[in-house]
Amino acid sequence: MNVYKLLKLNRIVKNHRIKFLGLFILHKFKLRYLAVNLDPVLACNLRCKMCYFTDPDFVKTLKGQFKEEELNQVAKTIFKRALKLQIGCGTEPTLYKNLVKIVELGKQYKVPYISVTTNANLLNEENIEELLKAGLNEFTISLHGVNKESYENFMKKASYEKFHNAFRVFQKLKEKYNFKVRINYTFNKDNFYELREFFNHFNGNSFDILQIRPIQNIGNTEYNDFDLESLRMDYPKLISEIWNKCKQNNITLLAPKKIPKANETNSSSFVFDYTFCYISPNKFWKPSFEWETQTFEEFSNEIGWSKTLFNNIFKSKNELRNLSNRLNYEIEFN
Repeated sequence: MNVYKLLKLNRIVKNHRIKFLGLFILHKFKLRYLAVNLDPVLACNLRCKMCYFTDPDFVKTLKGQFKEEELNQVAKTIFKRALKLQIGCGTEPTLYKNLVKIVELGKQYKVPYISVTTNANLLNEENIEELLKAGLNEFTISLHGVNKESYENFMKKASYEKFHNAFRVFQKLKEKYNFKVRINYTFNKDNFYELREFFNHFNGNSFDILQIRPIQNIGNTEYNDFDLESLRMDYPKLISEIWNKCKQNNITLLAPKKIPKANETNSSSFVFDYTFCYISPNKFWKPSFEWETQTFEEFSNEIGWSKTLFNNIFKSKNELRNLSNRLNYEIEFN
C-alpha cells in the first residue's frame, strides 16, 4: 500500500462531505481507516530544543511503557481497524525493548503499512535489519539541522556521526529489502537556509521522502522563537530549489507551498481528527475507552461514532474548521 498516494488523493478530493461519507461507509462495514499512532514507551534519549522533552516539568509526567500482555491486547483491540501503524509519535520507540514485537503484531493483524518514527541515534545495522525482517515498511527520521554544528545544537545529546551511519545502513539494505526512509525536517529561522546544502550532506539513494515542516508551538520548549515572517519572502524560492533536487533524485517532497499563517487549514485536514488514533501507556484514543475490556465496536456504539461521522457529511467547512489543527503540507510526486 502506498500511503503517500492516499494522502495525495485526500488532498485532491476537495469536498469534505465526500470524505466523511467515505469514512462513514468504512466504519459501518468494519473496514480499515484509522491511522494508529503508538508510543510504546514514554521516554527519549535526546533533548531536542524544539521538543517538549526540554521541559523538565512536562517530562516528569511522561512515565510508563507497555507490558507484553498489554501490547497483545492493544493489537487485538485496534489493529484490525488500522490502515497505518505509526510507532513513535513524540517519544523515542527504539528505547523500547519489544519494538520488533510491535511490528510483528502489526503484520499478524495485516496492517497494510507500518512505520517507525525515530531520531536514528540508537539504530545500527543489526536492529534495522531485525525490524525489516519483521515487516517494517518505513523509517521516519527526525532531523533539525543539515550540518553537524546545527544538528548537534538543536538535537542535544545526539551524534551527527551515528545519524549518518544509520543512513549508510539504509542505503546498503535497500539493495536487499523493499522499504522507505522518510526524513522529517523541522525548520525555524535559524536552520532554514542551510536546507540549500541538504544534498551535499545526504545521499539521495539513502532515503525516499523529504518532509519540510515549520516549527510549531508544542509547549514549553527550550527553543521558542516561532516567528517565521522573516522567511516568508524567501521560502517559495528555496522550496522550489529543493523540489528540483528531489526530482533529480526521485524523492517525494512534502512541504507547504508557502509558510502557513496562524490557524490556517485546508479541506484535506478536516478528517484528521476522525482518523487519528493515539495510543500510549496512559492514553487510548478517547478518554472513556476501556480498551482492556471493550472492543472497538462496543465503544464506538457507546459514543455514537457512526452518527458523528454521518452528521459531519452535512456540516459546513466553518463548523469543521475549529476542530482542525493541521498544516497545509503539499505533496509532490516525482
